[in-house]
Amino acid sequence: MRRLVVRPSLSRRILRAAGSLSAVALAALPLGVPLRAQSSQLGPAPAPITDADYAARRDSLLAHIDSGVIIAPGAREPVEHYPRFRQHPSFRYLTGFLEPDATLILVKRGGAVTSMIFIEPPAPRAEFYTGTRVRYDELGRRLGMVARSKDDVNRVLDSLAATHLPYYFVSDAESAEFVTNDSLTFGRALARRLGAAHPGLDIRDATPIVEAFRARKSAAEVALIKYAADISGLGHRAAMDALAPNMNEYEIQALMEYTFRRNGADRPAYASIVGSGPNSTTLHYDRDNRVMRAGEVLVMDVAAEYQGYAADVTRTLPVSGKFTSDQRVIYQIVRDAQAAGERQVKPGVPAKQEVDSIVAVVAAGLARLGLVDSARATIEAPPGFCRGGTRCLQMSLFLPHGPGHGLGLDVHDPAQWYTPPLQFGVGDVFTIEPGIYIRPGILDILPDTPGNRAYMARVRPLLERYANIGVRIEDNYVVTPAGLERLTLAPREINEIEGIMKGKRKK
Repeated sequence: MRRLVVRPSLSRRILRAAGSLSAVALAALPLGVPLRAQSSQLGPAPAPITDADYAARRDSLLAHIDSGVIIAPGAREPVEHYPRFRQHPSFRYLTGFLEPDATLILVKRGGAVTSMIFIEPPAPRAEFYTGTRVRYDELGRRLGMVARSKDDVNRVLDSLAATHLPYYFVSDAESAEFVTNDSLTFGRALARRLGAAHPGLDIRDATPIVEAFRARKSAAEVALIKYAADISGLGHRAAMDALAPNMNEYEIQALMEYTFRRNGADRPAYASIVGSGPNSTTLHYDRDNRVMRAGEVLVMDVAAEYQGYAADVTRTLPVSGKFTSDQRVIYQIVRDAQAAGERQVKPGVPAKQEVDSIVAVVAAGLARLGLVDSARATIEAPPGFCRGGTRCLQMSLFLPHGPGHGLGLDVHDPAQWYTPPLQFGVGDVFTIEPGIYIRPGILDILPDTPGNRAYMARVRPLLERYANIGVRIEDNYVVTPAGLERLTLAPREINEIEGIMKGKRKK
């Protein structure tokens, strides 16, 4: 067996970041000794979503249909060993049930409602490996419905087809982003089978109804997201304390994810993005295995999930502890853009108003640096790069993504401003995350057209100057009747970050 070797310098930095015991005492601990939790740095844990809350959600869904059969499949048992099972968001939203291979069926007919949940039957041998499964009577009492074996799903649905009620399916796609193109999930396959077995069966989509409920977060949901954000902030502060040149990206990833679990998080909310130097310009880089060099920046898009609810936090740090003058200028443009977006958000404001404000600040900043000819200047791009054609703003070479998204049970959760009238509403929880990414080879993707040549010739020297500077700043927010509240409080101003990295915490 290979011996695990921990570099003393890294060990001291990580232990200092942990902050629970003295560095000397921690350094004396053998590997594998658990550290005391940082619960004192967090407020009281919020109350979980209750069974009564889940029942009210199901009642709201039933109120949206006159009569019909609602089918909401849960996630299937994974066919790989890693990662571990995670329930699909919409099924969790309706039931709170966290075991695999379950299906919820609600039948409404003539004002009467029958509720059933189908689950894995007891399997004593399998339970040696996976733990004791919930029993039918126990789950039935908890949810206030009939619990049956999953093997009965097809028989029950085939029988209900004789009622000629419409069938409403709630998608069990992995994420709301994938619902439109879903063709392989258990739910989609079940709908196809029922349609083939019962010609004329009226099959409808209930997913938009459930997503509309999920888009408006309750106070209990906001509290869980805020707690996930607080835990995430501890991870980001630990990274600020520990980061130094010649560390590997995965060391920061490990420290942050350790901090999450140590403080009660379920898991990282998504694949951790820890990208330095050239990797800082790749939006979803998650290999996290490069040695970081002095003078580079590090983008850390890393956050925790707590009781199923995700935070989504990004900070950009100078590997050496102090931003260079060019990094500082780009960072401040991004931070100013984020602040501009924040100022626009309140109930009833069109989402486009926030987007336009962010884009205007980024475009003006890039124009000042000479990276674009003007805020509205365009380029001819290859097919698929621009949205809706082959001509788009020059600034899209440096800010190719949207400025934010909904947040909740899914890291890209539904939001009220996604659907008409496309306005922010009370209970919206979402991110604001502008960025600028200077990829040295970005001009190589452009067609050699007369319109592009002059721009490319002028900008190439500037790309060499700013090469491999990627900056993203991402925070989480909730819309309240009074306006906008920021949920993520990890340091984000240049002086705060540099002060912490020097060991001079700002109070």
